[in-house]
Amino acid sequence: MTNNSNSDKKIRVLIGKVGLDGHDRGAKVIAAAFRDSGIEVIYTGLRQTPETIVEAALQEDVDAIGISILSGAHMTVFPKVKSLMNDKGLDDVLLFGGGIIPDQDIDDLKKMGIGQLFTPGTPTYETINYVKNWVRENRGGSQ
Repeated sequence: MTNNSNSDKKIRVLIGKVGLDGHDRGAKVIAAAFRDSGIEVIYTGLRQTPETIVEAALQEDVDAIGISILSGAHMTVFPKVKSLMNDKGLDDVLLFGGGIIPDQDIDDLKKMGIGQLFTPGTPTYETINYVKNWVRENRGGSQ
């Protein structure tokens, strides 16, 4: 009999870009760093809607959703994605992100239940460690 416990399951992270923000270099860098660390990555590409991000996360059975945002729409995008996640029963999935987000907005988003938000210059290993630790503590993953 094969042991397929949660501790053997690879962490799965969806990385997405919501809205008209066409700058995806950061999202691609973090996606590659996650893959290099052993995390399975689903990259949805540019110009997604909150609905397509949450639907993809549901279909792909991800542990975490990472949103990259540079457009300034973070105070709209993150709450909308979080609301849709809650509506779809994804309460146990981490929503985190990165981009150009003022400190006050980061504090406000965290109060809404959004995970860590990483700003430009954050070493990729900090983001990777954050996701791995969160999944281990909240979803029983081994990485």
